Amino acid sequence: MLAEPTTRNLQALRLPAFAKAWADQQQDPTLQALSFDERLGLLVDAEVLSRQNKRLQRNLRDAKLKVAQACLEDVDGHAARGLDKAQLRELATCRWVQDHQNVLITGPTGVGKTYLACALAQQLCRSGGRAAYRRALRLSQELTLARADGSYSQLLARIARTDLLVIDDWGLAPLSTQDRQDLLEILEDRYGLRSTIVTSQLPVASWHDFLGEPTLADAILDRLLHNSHRLVLSGPSRRKATNQEIPNRKA
Repeated sequence: MLAEPTTRNLQALRLPAFAKAWADQQQDPTLQALSFDERLGLLVDAEVLSRQNKRLQRNLRDAKLKVAQACLEDVDGHAARGLDKAQLRELATCRWVQDHQNVLITGPTGVGKTYLACALAQQLCRSGGRAAYRRALRLSQELTLARADGSYSQLLARIARTDLLVIDDWGLAPLSTQDRQDLLEILEDRYGLRSTIVTSQLPVASWHDFLGEPTLADAILDRLLHNSHRLVLSGPSRRKATNQEIPNRKA
């Protein structure tokens, strides 16, 4: 029989889903009535779907999202929260990432900034893109360690290649001069080439004062604010909401 060598060849060609689907077809007499082209199409579809699922799982694992299960379908787009449903639908297309635009999400603690940022990042992963999540403080520590062990340039290059960088909880702690310079390096590498999401309790109008050093602040904000989508969330803390108050909603 040709089944066994064919299976080995498919495995050697790294087509495991194709091989499994082909084996399943041999066991399903109802498929024998299909034409060769139809059966081949089913085999190709099985391999494509398997690769898409594997890529999604790999991208989600590498993204290290704080809220791994976050998805836009569960975002409460009620106007009272400051969210516009049309804007959410537009962001869900991920065209803003293709156009290398940024998203700035601000609002008081607990209103769902992190969830929304992770949902947007997951949406990109589902579309085949790569994302990376970092809390602002953790990113600063990571850069400091990389500078100490000589891997700073490699880390910057890795960040620069990521389609979407999420910087969460920005503005909670004072910035050092090195922090400002690191942020400028990251945004300079990404400007016009990649997209960035920033979440902060500080309103955008206060960011220049928070950055402190006027020259660096101008350079950072020029790269961050230009061509950006701004979402200002409001309302009570979502952490205090009960399931009865907000059924089937996660953010």
